[in-house]
Amino acid sequence: MAILIVLLIGVITFAAWYVHQHFNYWKRRGIPHDKPKIPFGNTSELMKTVQVSQIFVNTYNKYKSKIDGPFVGFYMYFKQMVVVTDIDFVKTVLIREFEKFHDRGVFHNERDDPLSANLVNVDGQKWKTLRQKLTPTFTSGKMKSMFPTILTVGDELIRVFDQTVSASSDSTEITHLLARFTADVIGSCAFGLDCHSLSDPKAEFVQMGTAAITERRYGKSMDLLLFGAPQLAAKLRMKATVQKVEDFYMNIIRDTVDYRIKNNVKRNDFMDMLIEMKLKYDNGDKANGLTFNEIAAQAFIFFLAGFETSSTSMGFALYELASNQDVQDKLRIEIDAVMKKHNGKLDYDSMRELTYLEKVIDETMRKRPVVAHLIRIATQRYEHTNPKYYIEKGTGVIIPTLAIHHDPEFYPEPEKFIPERFDEDQVQQRPACTFLPFGDGPRNCIGLRFGRMQVIIGMALLIHNFKFELHPTKTVVPMVYRIDDILMSSKDGIHLKVSRVGKF
Repeated sequence: MAILIVLLIGVITFAAWYVHQHFNYWKRRGIPHDKPKIPFGNTSELMKTVQVSQIFVNTYNKYKSKIDGPFVGFYMYFKQMVVVTDIDFVKTVLIREFEKFHDRGVFHNERDDPLSANLVNVDGQKWKTLRQKLTPTFTSGKMKSMFPTILTVGDELIRVFDQTVSASSDSTEITHLLARFTADVIGSCAFGLDCHSLSDPKAEFVQMGTAAITERRYGKSMDLLLFGAPQLAAKLRMKATVQKVEDFYMNIIRDTVDYRIKNNVKRNDFMDMLIEMKLKYDNGDKANGLTFNEIAAQAFIFFLAGFETSSTSMGFALYELASNQDVQDKLRIEIDAVMKKHNGKLDYDSMRELTYLEKVIDETMRKRPVVAHLIRIATQRYEHTNPKYYIEKGTGVIIPTLAIHHDPEFYPEPEKFIPERFDEDQVQQRPACTFLPFGDGPRNCIGLRFGRMQVIIGMALLIHNFKFELHPTKTVVPMVYRIDDILMSSKDGIHLKVSRVGKF
């Protein structure tokens, strides 16, 4: 018994020493940082009082002008990280020395949780190979072929908006309607299915899309392992995807693939391209093909990314236009003129004439980026010109997108909504990597063209047909964000006063 007690004391002593050493890492190196709280590190407020990206904003603003290096130390629970405070170093991480920072270090477990092994999550050679195979599916030609499908869903969006507005003389909650729009768009383009989300508010595609983002497979304590030690979690055969979500999407994708192959169905959509790669793999061309699980994971993330980020960005844009009626009026004049020029219709080429709409969308993503921070992992040791500021392999690197987008050095009066910030001359005056809603460099968002296209179509049709105003009691001003979501989204939705406008 005495030996056991001595061993137990020894283990506890070692553990205490290890934890102490771990949380003194940045102090020993002389790197500026906030004092950590064990075991939360510098994230004790996370999902309690503030949205995660606001923590990085606070860190960036506190240290940016007070340090002699490009970053400050940070602890995300037990993980040692840095928060970048120098815009030139952002370019180093994302572009110049990408080979040292190409991984995200996000949980994925291809064997037990196949949907987690998607292009967003995987690392190393697996990511590089997937990116090369999938890049041709997002060319301008492929986008043009999908345009009519999105336009058809856009017309349905206007019909449903009309019904909703007519039924409500007070205010309209727009975020759910917009999510149903993007669910139908992505459902059609990624799965070749008419999801009927717009016609049915309780459609399963929307419910499962929401569940995939908001629900957790385990409790918060196990989430610490998934986020803090993803490789260990994968070795323990943990899964991140909620089981009902996995079952739903795997069955949908399997049924779609089987039906199309059996009946030789072609729709010129994302799923067609994935099926081509599956057939290559099945026929022995593994270098250019993909397994069923691999195409399922890519279809899943394509749906999830396009569904949530695009609908949220549209909601943010309508909120800003309701808050800035002069901008909305100017935008409507442009949209009406372009549509009149093309016989009241949108097409792929006329969409490019909506230059002010592009600036409105960019300014929305500048002010309210849905993905408000980027994370990379050092895959090699990085040496800075200031020898004190090296980064060891395995250290996390946080690029605080929201903080950069609100830095008055790059965007004067950052809280104001000014689309003219994205006039060409102003864009050229800003340093590289000061606008990061889609990331930058080789690992930027592969679907940014598609995402922008569906947002442009949806916004053009909505502004052409409706006027959006702040409701005197229902609209929350200033906007309050959810604190329990890693993405930026409005707490309790966005309620606006919506009315029809006269058409030419």
